[in-house]
Formats: sequence, C-alpha cells, structure tokens
Amino acid sequence: MDKIAVLIPCYNESATIEKVVKDFQKALPDAVVYVYDNNSSDGTAQIAKNAGAVVRHEYQQGKGNVIRRMFREIDAECYIMTDGDDTYPAECAPAMAKRVLERHADMVVGDRLSSTYFEENKRPFHNFGNSIVRKSINLLFKSDIKDIMTGYRAFSYQFAKTFPVLSKGFEIETEMSIHAIDKNLFVENEVIEYRDRPEGSESKLNTYSDGMKVIRTIIRLFKNYRPFAFFGTIAAVLAVVSIACFVPILIEYIETGLVPRFPTLIVCGFMMVAAIQSFFAGLQLETIVQKNRQDFEMELIKVSTLKNRD
Repeated sequence: MDKIAVLIPCYNESATIEKVVKDFQKALPDAVVYVYDNNSSDGTAQIAKNAGAVVRHEYQQGKGNVIRRMFREIDAECYIMTDGDDTYPAECAPAMAKRVLERHADMVVGDRLSSTYFEENKRPFHNFGNSIVRKSINLLFKSDIKDIMTGYRAFSYQFAKTFPVLSKGFEIETEMSIHAIDKNLFVENEVIEYRDRPEGSESKLNTYSDGMKVIRTIIRLFKNYRPFAFFGTIAAVLAVVSIACFVPILIEYIETGLVPRFPTLIVCGFMMVAAIQSFFAGLQLETIVQKNRQDFEMELIKVSTLKNRD
C-alpha cells in the first residue's frame, strides 16, 4: 500500500502533463504519481511515462470512469486527485495530505473559489455556474463545502474504497461532495491558489452541456439522498394547488348548494390523491435511505479493519 498516491486523470494534456508530474514529484517526493490516460491522441501517456509517472489506461471515456478505475486499482493511505492541466499548485498537496493522514479527514476540498478563481478563470459562465452549484448544494444539503466542483481533492483510504462512482463525466465532483455530506464524512476545506490554463492547453468542459449534466446530477442526487424533502416538496405544491382550486368551489357550494364546475373538482381530487401518494412515497424512501446509511457505517468498519490488517 502506498503512503500517498497522486492520481491524475488525463485526456489530451500533452502541453502540461510533464510539468504537473514533476511538480508533484517535487512537492511529495515519497508519493507515487499515477497518470491514467483516457484515450489521448496527442502522446500524453508517453510524456507522462518519460517524466517518471506510473501510466495506466482507462478506455471508457469520461472522468468518472477514470476515477472509478483509479479507486479500484490503487491502495493508499492518502489519495491526492488533481487535473493534468496545470491549474492546481502542487505546493498545496502536502497540507492536504496532512489533513488526511494526521487529522483523519475523509475528503479535503481544494477551495479555488475563496482565492484566485474568479480573477484567473477567463470563462464568466463557469464562474457563475460554480457559484450557483455551490450555493444550491449547500442550501439543499445544509453543508458548508466551499468549492463543489474543484478537481483538486485529497481522500482517505476509507473514502476511496466505499465511494460508489455512478457518474461518467465531469459531474463526478458534484457526486463526491454530496456523497460525503450525506454519509456524514469528515470534510475539510483547504484554500488553494488557482491559475488558468496556460496557452496551448484547451479545456474539455463545455459550459452549457456539462453545466446541464451537473444540474441534472444535483436533482437526481437530491431525490436519491433526500427523498422525503424532494417528494415532500412535490406533495406540498400539489396540495396547495389542489386546495387553492377547491376553495372557490366550496364557497360556491355553501352559498348556492350547487357544484357547477365538476371537472375542476375532479382535478382537485386527483391532485390531492397525488399529493398524499408523493408524501408517503417520500416517507418510505427516507426509511430506506436511513437503512442504507446504517449499512454504509458497517461497510466503513469492514474497510477500516481490512486496512489495519494490511
């Protein structure tokens, strides 16, 4: 088992990967640097190998697929995950690793948004999107993670071996954050300096399509991790609309003894039934989620026991 493993998922990062590998070798001389090439066509893998990294391959396209492979194949007491585009400073890695190894943090978030991100990043919609995602997740999940979508993180062995990777692409960071919040894992924030991509290095992110994927991921995970809040909100909306439509009919019936708008009354009845169904669906799913949290705690104990034996 490695003491510290630096994980670098890469897709066509030939312009920067050599510098990234050497910077992390210098910052963490005892760490093993792993580069997982994701079908690059520009020689990224060979450049990384020449720089001294352990190079492996993931042939299913997408950052989420790469991270799934990394967590399965590599055993380490501390994992440092970074990008191959030279936007994250390797000098911050020792402090992040220290939080995992000494303070027993399960996940350390490299917080760009509290430092230089908004000045360095030249894509205004990315800045706006990061702020919206952070605020919405912290509101929905009652958390205080400073940077939801950062690609610079440190993880414990327990996190890496118990995190169920479901996302295939760049929405993986959002999934990691929500998983840690939901499972009451120890999360810390480490403020880092962010620098924009150097000239000749192009981002693989599409502001609009990847942004929509992240939004869909937030909605999906909110439904899965907070089912009572999700379905309870739907139930409340349906119930309020049903009552609002029913009150005029009730008043008219009291005044005249007639119900002239039967279609509206029928719709109100169906909406109230749907509201009741949604409420109890959320209640049942919340019970299942609570049981899953209990099972997850037992899984953490098993993983910790196996690690201690090794």
